[in-house]
Amino acid sequence: MPDPAAGPLALAVDIGGTKMAAGLVTADGTVLAADRIPTAHPQPGPGAAEQVWAGLSAMLARLVEAAGDRPIAGVGTSTAGPFDLAGATVSPVNIAAWRRFPLVDRLAGQVPGVPVRLAGDGVCAAIGEHWRGAGRGHDDLLVLVVSTGVGGGLIHGGRPFTGASGNAGHVGHMVVDLDGDPCPCGGRGCVEAIASGPSMVRYALREGWRPTGDGTARDLADAARTGDPVALAAFTRSADALAAGIVSAAAMCDLRQVVIGGGVAHADDLLFPPLKEALARFGRLGFLQDVTVRPAQLGDDAGLIGAAALIHAPDHY
Repeated sequence: MPDPAAGPLALAVDIGGTKMAAGLVTADGTVLAADRIPTAHPQPGPGAAEQVWAGLSAMLARLVEAAGDRPIAGVGTSTAGPFDLAGATVSPVNIAAWRRFPLVDRLAGQVPGVPVRLAGDGVCAAIGEHWRGAGRGHDDLLVLVVSTGVGGGLIHGGRPFTGASGNAGHVGHMVVDLDGDPCPCGGRGCVEAIASGPSMVRYALREGWRPTGDGTARDLADAARTGDPVALAAFTRSADALAAGIVSAAAMCDLRQVVIGGGVAHADDLLFPPLKEALARFGRLGFLQDVTVRPAQLGDDAGLIGAAALIHAPDHY
């Protein structure tokens, strides 16, 4: 059990299209206790939003109980986007049941009397990696989360740059193929429509790949490691889309440092070689040739740790 004398905790929440996670995080970024559940995807209709919330609410209740007598300083929340920061509602592309869902009010009701802060999952990953991970010491930084979707977050001058709506840095919805595949956001040719795990799998199946496992991006990676040409092409195509997004962001924001995490990035042996080749091919201007890409250090905890920083270091993040 947490030591009541060791200082307050942040209750950190990380909401994605595949899983929802939550944890108790100390002021130095240590995750003392954590839990995760699959994100529910009920059929659209009355009550669907509440079904998604019910699983998250039960998980948070377990963690509040686990904190015991140790105070909770606030609830920091990382969420897939987009969201309305002013209205404190979320409408994640990959959680169809939540459209303008009043997440902040629900969290405030779950843990009364403490602040609730909300940021995008890419922003929280960027904050986490800047605060305690691969981005430490770099005050201008782009962090990408390549998983069910493709999220992004920017650190500029040592602080998050989120824009007026809170959605700045959403590299996953930069258009990199004018005649590209439909994207879950409703557009076409977005980075996410090419580079996310589900998009890679859809491409591979369309091109004739026959999975021998569960048909997920992990199965696709296993096939690529055996030399399957279609699986390898899916990773190369993903890398090209990511590189196009990174070079575009670097050209706009004069970036040098990029950190990539998320489930797809766990296959860095497959993703990073073609990614670095594509960066060199696309980034021909002098100031674009110094972009350094490195894997995230915090793994699946990046969003939780970044969300905790919203509570533990509010003057900085």
